[in-house]
Amino acid sequence: MNKQITYEFPLNERIRVFMRLEQLFLQLNHFLEGESVYEKRAAITVLLDILMIFSRNDLKSELLKELDRHNKVLRQLSNSHGVDTDKLEQLLLQIDEVSQKLYQSNGKIGINVMESDLFQSISQRNAIPGGTCSFDLPAYHFWLEQSQEQQQKDLLRWTQPFITIQEAISLILDFIRHSSAPTQETAEAGFFQMSLDTGQPIQLIRVLMDAQTPAFAEISGGKHRFTIRFMNPSVDGNRPSQINEDIPFILTCCLF
Repeated sequence: MNKQITYEFPLNERIRVFMRLEQLFLQLNHFLEGESVYEKRAAITVLLDILMIFSRNDLKSELLKELDRHNKVLRQLSNSHGVDTDKLEQLLLQIDEVSQKLYQSNGKIGINVMESDLFQSISQRNAIPGGTCSFDLPAYHFWLEQSQEQQQKDLLRWTQPFITIQEAISLILDFIRHSSAPTQETAEAGFFQMSLDTGQPIQLIRVLMDAQTPAFAEISGGKHRFTIRFMNPSVDGNRPSQINEDIPFILTCCLF
């Protein structure tokens, strides 16, 4: 059991999409390791969610913009006193390598998978509860009954276009999460609010608290301020309510 729980809240749509994809990629990687029909079904369902996000966003362009911004920030830091130049050069090299991979990827990422007859059929039926049964999609049923070797080969082919995207998102979010120093704070009677300097590009709020605390952190906010309410979990159908105790926690306002 974890001793601490981290709650995160993105303050702009770009980081919100990146975090959703991060979660989906983690789920996908987990299910890809499974061997049962149900784990293969779960992997396909997650892949469909990923494809849906890609169909609505120009992620290649968004990632390249973010990588370029981090590159400029890091190069500005290179002249600062006390900076670990070796680590800085390593980060810049990682950014350059991932950026080059993205530039070299031709066309819209994942378009071949999205245009597949199999995936279009599964996507249409997936919106219906239980709609991907064998009698609904015999072609999908056929694929699910193939050998483990053939399924893994297909899954690797379908997910390969997203490997560089996953790498870029992981690099960007890791950089953001470690961009600022955490501070010890207290939410009086379960409530905490802070104003933000609009000249500082805060992208992510992170709240770290003791897992034994009988409350969860509910975060809301925008570019001017954010609020944290520590709430009692729902019990016997009652709505969660704000806790009345002072709650200590660790806050990180992730800058870059």
